[in-house]
Amino acid sequence: MTYLINSKELRVFRKYLDRFIVVFIVDILVYSRSLEDHNQHLRLVLQILRENKLYAKFSKCDFWLDHIEFLSHVISKDGISVDPKKVEAVVQWNRPTNVTEVRSYLGLTGYYRRFVDGFFKIAGPLTCPTQKGVKFVWSYQCEHSFQELKRQLVTASILTLLSGISGFTIYCNASKEGLGYVPMQDGKVVVHASRKLKAHEKNYPTHDLELAAVVFALKV
Repeated sequence: MTYLINSKELRVFRKYLDRFIVVFIVDILVYSRSLEDHNQHLRLVLQILRENKLYAKFSKCDFWLDHIEFLSHVISKDGISVDPKKVEAVVQWNRPTNVTEVRSYLGLTGYYRRFVDGFFKIAGPLTCPTQKGVKFVWSYQCEHSFQELKRQLVTASILTLLSGISGFTIYCNASKEGLGYVPMQDGKVVVHASRKLKAHEKNYPTHDLELAAVVFALKV
């Protein structure tokens, strides 16, 4: 269930946040593993709203959905996927002609970085024209990066939702360019994460880089 409430203090839900409730500004998302659990969760949420004199606009409410668009993602029992409308916007994006347009493109694609394996490496060439004091030049590398990000989002797989029941495996990777890791559960990808090396990390020997990748994964 999702619904829109008046913009009042929502600390009343703190006890249940990330257990079966997500709150974003004035939107509340209630999620459950089963229909029985969902009925109980809905009853509890509505009771809390009533007790605290918080009101939902019925026309903005949706109940018992098997999938939903939330914060530009599509969430279902199968997992989390990118919003098709946002992907279409990326596909239709014209080649940037200035720094502002490049940053806008990186902002949108970067929002979905968790769906792209090695995002920082693919997007790297696009950050060069945005650096201060650098003349804007659209190179072959920029064009390749621009098109590859489109391709990656069009073919992005569904990310699985973590279950507290099963364990998970973390695959880490380290190179002289950056660090990355992919946690998997039951053979399905949970998220893709990567970043560039920090200045001091560039001097690390191989075994220290590999350890840094493990630390990066565990911190996130």
